[in-house]
Amino acid sequence: MTDLRLFNSLTRQLETFTPVHPGEARVYTCGPTVYNYPHIGNMRAYVFADVLGRTLSFKGYTLTHVINITDVGHLTDDADAGEDKMERMAAEKAQSIWDIARHYTEAYWADIKALNIRQPAKWTIATDYIEQMIQFAKDIADKHCYQLDSGLYFDVATVADYGRLARAVTEDGEGRIDEVAGKRNAADFAIWRTTPPGETRQMEWDSPWGRGAPGWHLECSVMSGAVLGFPFDIHTGGIDHREIHHPNEIAQNQAHCCTNGLDVAANSGANVWMHNNFLVERSGKMSKSSGEFLRLQLLIDKGYHPLAYRMLCLQAHYRSELEFSWDGLGAALTRLKRLAMATAALRAQAEPAEAAGARFAEHLARFDAAVSDDLNTAVALTVMEEVAAMKKVDAGEKLAAFATMDAVLGLGLLTLDRTELRLRPKAATMAEAEINAILAQRKEARAARDFATSDRLRDELAAQGVDAMDGDPLGWDWKLDT
Repeated sequence: MTDLRLFNSLTRQLETFTPVHPGEARVYTCGPTVYNYPHIGNMRAYVFADVLGRTLSFKGYTLTHVINITDVGHLTDDADAGEDKMERMAAEKAQSIWDIARHYTEAYWADIKALNIRQPAKWTIATDYIEQMIQFAKDIADKHCYQLDSGLYFDVATVADYGRLARAVTEDGEGRIDEVAGKRNAADFAIWRTTPPGETRQMEWDSPWGRGAPGWHLECSVMSGAVLGFPFDIHTGGIDHREIHHPNEIAQNQAHCCTNGLDVAANSGANVWMHNNFLVERSGKMSKSSGEFLRLQLLIDKGYHPLAYRMLCLQAHYRSELEFSWDGLGAALTRLKRLAMATAALRAQAEPAEAAGARFAEHLARFDAAVSDDLNTAVALTVMEEVAAMKKVDAGEKLAAFATMDAVLGLGLLTLDRTELRLRPKAATMAEAEINAILAQRKEARAARDFATSDRLRDELAAQGVDAMDGDPLGWDWKLDT
């Protein structure tokens, strides 16, 4: 197999993956703050992390993947300003903060399942680790922190190379941090936020610095270290975390491990830091404040299978911006349908062989090279499609080749039924029985060479958002305007 090379955001270069523990791969992914539904831009980060995990498994490593759930501590501004997102949503909904957390955690997990993202080895819930967070803060407080009325703050001047991940000095990466009265440095951040006098939070705990709640950055340092141990192999997240959240995590990790400069990557807590780029959507509906923002359920309501979005993500490199459009999603769905049909045809002929065989060796080597090149799924997909187009090959061996590739890409092709990709849009008015009756009339008209009637019936279906697909065994599909 080809050596796996990954782009390390800390060094800004490709590096050959060398595990901390031989034969193992330990990965931590920053999970959601469960105060609202995740939008599809959020979910790109988890598709990326899933492909990373699948690739590590493909390479033969024993994978331990951890994803956290933040149910406390994340403020409306990443730089320790504003309200706690969870407390604010609970107040808006007039619900228990625990009920808010449970509802949106379950919604997130439903999206994880719909996108065929594998379950991690462990979900770490922030509020399950409060005691460990307090102990972590106590361990570093004397040398690295100071107390203000608003809480315990980390002094970033006490560790070397603060902000290197964000390139803060040369790229103004810390520009979103505002001055707070009493802070020694503008970039200093809260380790523990003390509840102001006269206020009561739904989530607050006693600590040496007063009753309050942990800072958002503290949570990930504690949970990743507790489960994976320092240093672990890979820490992932969205590129927005590269500017504030992850530099602050790194500073805490340095302080806790009694290490210093970041010329040694292990001093950051993880050997490799990886970040996916943004999903860009031009209409402004990506924002959670816009009302009907783009969440996975909206795509489903419009008739797009969730795996079409996974395909859309796979078509671009994770470090590239990905522009979302309904046309682009439709094209990804069509591409997925073609692969599903090719795989279904093979499944009708044979069971997967134990191995793909020599005919597929060159394709599998190219596939391996693609995913080994910093997870180049766009190239890997084209190799899979080349295999789909191969003629006069053993069906079982071809299925085995598909199984090997799909284990990395995660499209579920060996179990996906083409009919599952036909989702009824919420706005559809025609019943399937009515569609089938019109198609039967159209078939009779075509057999009688009455093409005027055939065309009229096709146009009648099209007006109702139904695409008559001549030559496709499925016969028709929904195709509503979005």
